[in-house]
Amino acid sequence: MNTARETRRIMNSDPKWWRTPLMDFVDDFRYYKDAAMIAEPFELFDGKKDALFASVIETLCDEMGIAMPDWLDSIPAAYEPYFVSELESLKAITIVETPARFRSRKVFVGRDFLFRV
Repeated sequence: MNTARETRRIMNSDPKWWRTPLMDFVDDFRYYKDAAMIAEPFELFDGKKDALFASVIETLCDEMGIAMPDWLDSIPAAYEPYFVSELESLKAITIVETPARFRSRKVFVGRDFLFRV
């Protein structure tokens, strides 16, 4: 079980495979429901991924009824719209489907982005 701080460091250490530690964090946070995992802020590395990860944490907190840490307020939105899929053909659908927590940080994902089997 990695904290948000550790997860963000791992995401940055291997930019090609950043999704794996992110989704591992999602799974662990849903399983353990431990606010200690998000007690400390993560270091900012990349505006887009920082905004994405902050949106993920906010969404999970909403989903599980866990109080959001104050440090999330200091994570800025992406400096320009970030379409996570990077596929031009999916931009329109993600503009429509993106959940509010992601949209507020200019991060665009499909509605099932955090869906896990």
